[in-house]
Amino acid sequence: MRQHHRSTRLFGSLLLVAAAGFSSVAAVPGGGSGVKEATTATTPTPLGQIVPAPASAVPGGSPYEINSKTRIRVDDDSRDAHRIGSYLAGVLRPSTGYPLKVTDDEGRDGIRLRLSSKDKSLGSEGYRLESSRGSVTITARKPAGLFYGVQTLRQQLPAAAEKQTRQKGPWLVAGGTIKDSPRYEHRGAMLDVSRHFFSVDKVKRYIDQMSLYKVNKLHLHLSDDQGWRIAIDSWPKLATYGGSTQVGGGKGGYYTKAQYKDIVQYAASRQLEVIPEIDMPGHTNAALASYAELNCDGVAPPLYTGTEVGFSSLCVKKDVTYDFVDDVIREIAALTPGKYIHIGGDEAHSTSHEDYVAFMNKVQPVVAKYGKTAIGWHQLTGATPAKGAIAQYWGYDATGAAEREQVVNAAKKGTKLVLSPADRAYLDMKYDKDTPLGLAWAGYVSVQRSYDWDPGTYLTGAPADSIQGVEAPLWSETISTSPHIEYMAFPRLPGIAELGWSPASTHDWDTYKVRLAEQGPRWDALGIGYYKAPDVPWPGN
Repeated sequence: MRQHHRSTRLFGSLLLVAAAGFSSVAAVPGGGSGVKEATTATTPTPLGQIVPAPASAVPGGSPYEINSKTRIRVDDDSRDAHRIGSYLAGVLRPSTGYPLKVTDDEGRDGIRLRLSSKDKSLGSEGYRLESSRGSVTITARKPAGLFYGVQTLRQQLPAAAEKQTRQKGPWLVAGGTIKDSPRYEHRGAMLDVSRHFFSVDKVKRYIDQMSLYKVNKLHLHLSDDQGWRIAIDSWPKLATYGGSTQVGGGKGGYYTKAQYKDIVQYAASRQLEVIPEIDMPGHTNAALASYAELNCDGVAPPLYTGTEVGFSSLCVKKDVTYDFVDDVIREIAALTPGKYIHIGGDEAHSTSHEDYVAFMNKVQPVVAKYGKTAIGWHQLTGATPAKGAIAQYWGYDATGAAEREQVVNAAKKGTKLVLSPADRAYLDMKYDKDTPLGLAWAGYVSVQRSYDWDPGTYLTGAPADSIQGVEAPLWSETISTSPHIEYMAFPRLPGIAELGWSPASTHDWDTYKVRLAEQGPRWDALGIGYYKAPDVPWPGN
């Protein structure tokens, strides 16, 4: 959890008690319960009235209706198109009751999924959706675009399409053409599995939810003071001992290498790249407790189950520290097909500035040595960011001008930035004073506040082309179950996703909140328990 001198002292045990007692969203006033019956409409959702807003939507012509004869037609030579077609069929078969055979038979009718290199304007993640009386055709240059086009198709259908039991149609898709591609390459969500551990199935559930909104990065915070969550063969006690507890003293847990690979593969099937984070040189008590030699005095501290930060540090001057770093990064890099490894680097209050700079200068080349690009929290810009490194900015209104200037100067010198301002994008911040979960050190973050900013102009002076994208972190001091995740992420995560995907010209709270409200019945159908924000005109309110 990134925060300025960590004001959790103000909340402390009260928050832990609240988290322990909050076992389901049904206990929260205003929370979506997931028990409502979704109903279909006799008129289709207006073309493009989805989240994130598409770059272009031109309505026209008759709607397409999915019926018992509909087939999902894919290219006969594309394994990716077959896989995405099967995914779509799996979503729609339970609710429609139709067979929706996936076939490579030629035909002009049905739902057609096409991969074509012809339209270069679609880029690697864009798509075109064309709907008419006879068919819906989704065309993309790459599998990612095809998958995102399918997410758009889902939202153009009635919310009842998401149910796991047969529903009454009709299943209409408005006529016209959507042409769409993302504003930013990085559209991320971070899950802290260190403060509280989340099983593979819980992570997969969150992956499914974020993928509906075209999120393409899953940042897993795998280590911290309270727990180490990934098996490392060369340092086995990191997981077996360092992963044996969590905030509040629960049993914790860790991912075996096979489980981590399962998460990576599942995320890839939803077009998400996993970015593993090993936070260092601070936030390392779980590692220091596991191996005494990583401490400057050679004495292992006890395991930690609290929520304070800034007290731990790897021993920067010991050679064994860099053997440890090399081994950990080597093993994680071998498990991670994606481009990035996140090395943390924030709140290293127990590391001198001189030692911090020396440490980061040694660690960044290790990441490159194993074929990956380093990402660090924005404190990395206080050292010497390596060529190609990315700094993730989590500052907020109270962040000092000098710190912001440091980040902007690094951006001017070529360091790319991912924006996660704590008072806008942190999903663990309370919505208001009555929110039973979360913290408030960066202030309350309403749904409007989380949406109502522009990544392109947020950091004054940062070159526009330095902004790699946005990310919504969810820190887990008070978050321990899937209902907790959903209540804090929805409805704010879709707004951050829209900031990353949609053109700046589409950003308008008054129109967005209407589109967002229409997601409520879809979340009910999916069993997502969400916060019914009073500033959103939910259906039926």
